[in-house]
Amino acid sequence: MAGLKVFVSSTCYDLSVVRSQLRIFIQNLGHEPVMSDYNDILYDPRIHTHSSCVDEVASCDMVVLIVGQRFGGKTVPEALDKIDLESLYSESKSTESLKKKENLSVTQLEILKAVESGVPVLTFIDNGVWHDHATYEKNKDKEIISNIEFSSIQKQDTAIFIFEFINFLRHRARGNSVFPFSKLQDVEEILRKQWSSLFQKLLQEQRNRVVEGKRIDNLSDQFEDLKTAILTSIGTSNEKEVARGVVRFRKLMDFVRGLGLRDMNFMLQGSNTWDDLLHYVEIDEIVDAANFPEELHHQRRMNGQRARMYLIKQDRTFYELRTSPDFFHGLALEWEAFMEMPEETRGIVADALGEMRMGPGPLRYIREPFEEQFDKWRHQESFLRPDDKNA
Repeated sequence: MAGLKVFVSSTCYDLSVVRSQLRIFIQNLGHEPVMSDYNDILYDPRIHTHSSCVDEVASCDMVVLIVGQRFGGKTVPEALDKIDLESLYSESKSTESLKKKENLSVTQLEILKAVESGVPVLTFIDNGVWHDHATYEKNKDKEIISNIEFSSIQKQDTAIFIFEFINFLRHRARGNSVFPFSKLQDVEEILRKQWSSLFQKLLQEQRNRVVEGKRIDNLSDQFEDLKTAILTSIGTSNEKEVARGVVRFRKLMDFVRGLGLRDMNFMLQGSNTWDDLLHYVEIDEIVDAANFPEELHHQRRMNGQRARMYLIKQDRTFYELRTSPDFFHGLALEWEAFMEMPEETRGIVADALGEMRMGPGPLRYIREPFEEQFDKWRHQESFLRPDDKNA
């Protein structure tokens, strides 16, 4: 079984101790470190060693970049040809480091190859370099910048190349995480957490794909049921009208079923109005949660994007409608449009929708009186208000 291939990119001489210890850490986790100073890279005798390093990156699963005090050697033109620099301008908001490609180091070229190839990059920056980078950012547009000596950078003439490349990484559209570190244990702890969290996320995504696959299968089955119901229910004279009705009035049918209509003929025969429907199912009052008194501000705020309306019956029990007032008023218009269809067509549409395996509708029936529920909300609010004030 192949292990996770982790390419470790950095300058070698100043970070040799960090690299050797990081290699042991990666191996202890069961992964495969790929490091140039340990001959893990195929050095093709037909090309430059810089090109071999760049080629190796694309075959790895992840790259760990360590940024220290050295810039390293500038890359050779042959290795530059391995990368489409123009395509990388869209990868970051800060592309100053790409404008003079002759000033790119082989380490930077390895990272650019990873970005181009879609290989994830985890970037770790020495704390001293990170602090000097902040100083550079504050002063880079001032004349004084040429007089500032950055103590964390070994060669001052390379500081701008290092700092601008950090900007490229920080301002990437995605994968722009950067971690300052002061000791190797910081790097190890972050890698352990990141890889563990990534593994957890991948498992969750796998479960979600299974669930989504089942939903798609269910929708496919519903579509087949719908198609069968339509084909077995309609004749040639009104098939288009029925098909349109099945698509258009599905939400209306969900709502009506949620009301527990005693006799579907009320909907299928005659020309009853929307108000007639509400009267027939004994709806006596309609309340929008947005109009609750200020003392129930938490209940109002909790609704947020999921608006609530309450349809209160004559016996004061009620339905909770998990939609906005606009949706509710839209149902009234849909009801009027449904009533305009011939009775035969209405019946066919209702039968076709009845054959489908419908999910939960927008209505939830609450058997207790609305006033009792309202008092419960008021009581809950008395506990929530102090917390809100301290927030």
